[in-house]
Amino acid sequence: MIRRKCLFSTLVVACLTATTAMAQRIFSLDSCRQMALRNNKQMGVARAKLELAKNVRKSARTKYLPHVNAFGGYMYVSKEFSLLNDDQKVELQNLGSSSMGAIGQIMPDITQTLSQEQIGALTNMLNATGLSLVDALHTDTRNLFAATLQVTQPLFMGGSIIAMNKMADIAEDIACNTADAQKQMTLYNIDKAYWNVVSLKHKKELAESFLKLVKKLDSDISKMISEGVATKADGLKVGVKVNEAEMSLLQVNNGLALSKMLLCQLCGMPVDESFDVEDVEVETAEDRLTCNILSENDYSLRPELRVMENTVDMSKQTTNMLKAGNLPKIALAGGYTVTNPSVTNGFENKFVGLWNVGVVVSVPVWNWGDVAYKVRASKNATTIATLELNDAREKVDLQVSQSRYKMDEAYKRLTMANSNIRKAEENLRCANVGFKEGVMESTAVIEAQTAWLQAQSQRIDAEIDVKLSQVALRKALGTLHE
Repeated sequence: MIRRKCLFSTLVVACLTATTAMAQRIFSLDSCRQMALRNNKQMGVARAKLELAKNVRKSARTKYLPHVNAFGGYMYVSKEFSLLNDDQKVELQNLGSSSMGAIGQIMPDITQTLSQEQIGALTNMLNATGLSLVDALHTDTRNLFAATLQVTQPLFMGGSIIAMNKMADIAEDIACNTADAQKQMTLYNIDKAYWNVVSLKHKKELAESFLKLVKKLDSDISKMISEGVATKADGLKVGVKVNEAEMSLLQVNNGLALSKMLLCQLCGMPVDESFDVEDVEVETAEDRLTCNILSENDYSLRPELRVMENTVDMSKQTTNMLKAGNLPKIALAGGYTVTNPSVTNGFENKFVGLWNVGVVVSVPVWNWGDVAYKVRASKNATTIATLELNDAREKVDLQVSQSRYKMDEAYKRLTMANSNIRKAEENLRCANVGFKEGVMESTAVIEAQTAWLQAQSQRIDAEIDVKLSQVALRKALGTLHE
C-alpha cells in the first residue's frame, strides 16, 4: 500500500513537471529571429512590393513584342449615302427617251429608217438599262458594320522601351534592397530585445543571489544580537539592506516581464506568452575573432546605400526616356478589316475583308521646348540623388567607425569588469572572514557585498554591451543576416 502511494505521488510529480515544461517554452535567438521575420508586418509589405516590382518588370518586357488588338462597331445613320443626286437618277431612269430624242436631232436619217415599234423598243431598253444602273448604285448604308484585327510591332521608339525596361529592373532591385534593409532592421530590433531579456534574466539571478546573501548576514546578525556580541543598530543596518535587496529584485522582475512583452510583440506572439530565453554564453573568444574579421568588410553592402544607388540609376534612365520625346517613332502595322456594306465589288450589303500592312512613322516637330525642359529637370534630379548618395556614404563611414570604437570600448569594459569581479570576490571573502573573527564590523561586510553586487552587475552590462556592439557593427556594415 505504501509503495502504491509512492508510485502515485511520483507519477503526479512527473505529470506536473511535464506540464510546466510544456507551458514554459524556451526560445533561442534564432527562433526569435525566424518568428519576427515571419510575423513582421513591414516585412510582409516589403515582400508584396518586391512581387509587385517583378510583375512590373515582366510587363515592361512585353513592350518589345507585337501587340494584337481587335476593334468592332456598329452604327445606324438616319439617311443612307448616295453616289447619285436626284436629277442624275431621273436622267438615268429616262435614258432611253432622252437618248432617242438626241439621236433624232443629230441623225434624223437613222430615226426615219426605224419604225415606231423599233424606236419604242429601243427607248424602253435604254430606260430599263438606266433604271438598272440607278438600282445598282443604290445601297442601304443606314446600318454600318466594321471589325478590325490590328497587329503592331514597334521598330524604333526613340529608346523609350529600352529605358522603360531598365527602369523596371532598377525598381525590382530597389524593392529587393528595401526588403533587405527592412529585414536587417527587424533583426536588429529583435536582437536588442532578446539580449535585453538575457541581461535582465541574469540580473534577476544576481538579485536573488544577493538577497540570499544579505538574508544570511541578517540571520547571523540576529544570532549575534541574541548572544550580545552585536548591537541592534547593526541589525537595523542589515535589515535596511534586506529591504533594498527585495525592492531591487521586484524592480528586476517587473523589468524582465516588460522586456518579455516587447520581445513577444516583435515576434508576433501574445504579450502574455510564458517563455524563457536560452541560457547561452554571452561572450566567447570566437565572437571576438568573428567580429575582428567582420570589421574589415566593405560597408558598401549597406542596403540603404544600394537603394540610393538605384535611385541615381533610375533618374538617369528617366532622362533617357524623356529624351525619346524628341526622337521619331517607327512601328510596323498590319491587320485585317471587315466591313458591311463593302465597296470592293461595288456597293454590297455583305461582309468583305481586306488585308493591310504598312509602316507608321511619328516625328515630333515642335513642342515649345517642353521635352528639353523635362530633360534638364531630370538631370537636376540625378545631380541631387548623387549628392545625397555621397553624403550618405560619408555618414555610413562615420557610423561604421563609431560602431567599431564602441565595440572596442565594450571589450575593454568587459575585461575591466572581469578584473573587478575577482577583486570584489576577494574583498567579500576577506570581509566575511574578518566579520566571523570579530575584527570587522557588519558595515564592512555590507559594503563588500554592495561592491560585489555592483561588480557583478557591471559585468552583465559589459557582456550585453559586447553583443549589442557586435549587432550594431553588423548593421552598420550591412551584414546583419540570419
